[in-house]
Amino acid sequence: MNHTHSDTGFSHSRAQFEHLVDLALRHARTLGATDAGAEASEGCGLSVSVRKGELETVERNRDKSLGVTVYLGHRRGNASTSDFSEAAIERTVQAAYDIARFTAEDPVAGLPEADDIAPAAEHRDLDLFHPWPIDSAEAARLALECEAAALSTHKRITNSEGAGVSAQQSHFFSAHTRGFRGGYATSRHSMSVAPIASLPGKHGEMQRDAWYSSQRSASELASPAAVGRYAAQRALSRLGSRKIPTTECPVLFESPLAAGLLGSFVQAVSGGALYRKSSFLVDSLGKPVFPKHIDILEDPFVLRGKGSSPFDEEGVRVQARKVVDAGRVEGYFLSSYSARKLGMKTTGNAGGSHNLVLTSRRTKKGDDLEAMLQKLGTGLFIVELMGQGVNYVTGDYSRGASGFWVENGQIAFPVHEITIAGNLKTMFKGIEAVGADAFAYGAKTVGSVLINRMKVAGS
Repeated sequence: MNHTHSDTGFSHSRAQFEHLVDLALRHARTLGATDAGAEASEGCGLSVSVRKGELETVERNRDKSLGVTVYLGHRRGNASTSDFSEAAIERTVQAAYDIARFTAEDPVAGLPEADDIAPAAEHRDLDLFHPWPIDSAEAARLALECEAAALSTHKRITNSEGAGVSAQQSHFFSAHTRGFRGGYATSRHSMSVAPIASLPGKHGEMQRDAWYSSQRSASELASPAAVGRYAAQRALSRLGSRKIPTTECPVLFESPLAAGLLGSFVQAVSGGALYRKSSFLVDSLGKPVFPKHIDILEDPFVLRGKGSSPFDEEGVRVQARKVVDAGRVEGYFLSSYSARKLGMKTTGNAGGSHNLVLTSRRTKKGDDLEAMLQKLGTGLFIVELMGQGVNYVTGDYSRGASGFWVENGQIAFPVHEITIAGNLKTMFKGIEAVGADAFAYGAKTVGSVLINRMKVAGS
C-alpha cells in the first residue's frame, strides 16, 4: 500500500519514516552500539460523542513518535521522541545508549535471531487500511441516529449515557540491525451507544446496557439503527432483575464474555507469566487443559482481521497454527525474550496473540443461542461481568455478574448482584459446549460457552 501521505490523512510518508529510522540506526552504530532497532509511527483520528440528542464532544487526535532501542552486548536501553528533527533523533539515540551503558547485563536480552526474521518478500498485504474520510458533522449525525434508534425502541428507554463514533488510523515503519525492515498502515472505526431502561414508580429500577460495532473498514460497521435497537433491547431485557439464593449450577457465558475466558487462557500460557512461574498453566505444553472436543486456532493472516499482521512487533515471522488441538496445549505465546528465558523458540507473539478462534468439534450448524439455552437446561446465562477477580497464579476465578436465570431451556427472569466463582483449570475442563453464535470480540472469535458447574453466590 504505497499511498502518498496527502490522500491518507497522514502528515508523514513511508519514505520519510524510512529516512528517520535509518538516521537513528546509523547514529547508534556511530556511537558503538552492537545492535539497534528503531520505529517511527503516526496516528490520527476523530472521536465524537453525543448524549440525549445533543453534541457533547468532538476530539481530533494526532500523535507521532520515534522509538529507539540500543544494545551494548546484553545491556539494553530504550528512548523515544515526538520531535522528528535530526538533532532530536540523535539526542534520543544518545539517551538510549546512555541508559544501556548503566543497565545491568541481561544474558537473554537482544534482537531476535536472524533466521526468525520475516524477510520483506514475505510481508503480505492483509487489507488492514481503510481510511474513513468522515467529518465531525457526519460523525455526529451517525451517533445521534444511533442514540435516537435506542431511545425510540420502547417508552421504557428513558435515558442514555450517550453514543459515540470514532475513526482512527495509523502507520509505522520499523527496522533493526539484524536485517528486518517493514511497516504498514491500519485503521479501526467504531460506533457505540449505552441506553438506560427504567421501570416507572418512585423506586423505579434502572438498568443500563451498551452495544457497539467496530471494524477496519467503515463500510462493514453495523447500521446506527441496528446498534441502537440492539443496545436498547439488551437494557430492556434486564428490567425486573432479582437476586437468587446461593447455588451451584451450569453457567452459559454469552459470546463476548466467552472471549474473555479465551483471553485468560492466552495470558496463562504467555511467556512472561510462564517464565515468572506466575501462571496456573506452567509446564502445560503437550498436556490436556480443555476437553477433547476443543480446538484453538491462531491465524495472523485473516484479511481485515483485528489481530492480523504480517510479522510480530520484533519483525519475527508469524504463522497460522493450532494452539490447542483436541484439548491439548500445542503452543505457547512467546517473544524472542521470553522464549530465551524458557529455553524455547519464539512463536512470533511479541506484542500478543493474533486472531484466535475457539471451537468445539461438537458444535452443529443450528447451535444458536436458543439451542445453547436448551443445552444449559436449568442454570445461569451471563451477559455482564464486573471486577478483575482472576488470580493467574492459582487459577481462582471470582467475579460479579448479571444475566438471566434459565429454567428448562427458557429464560425465566433477569438476575443481578450475584458473584460467580470457580477455578479456571476446572472451568476449562468443564466446557460442555460452544455455540455456533460466534462473535468476533476484538481479535478473539468464539461462540457462547457452556460450563458444567460453577458456584453462584446470591442473596
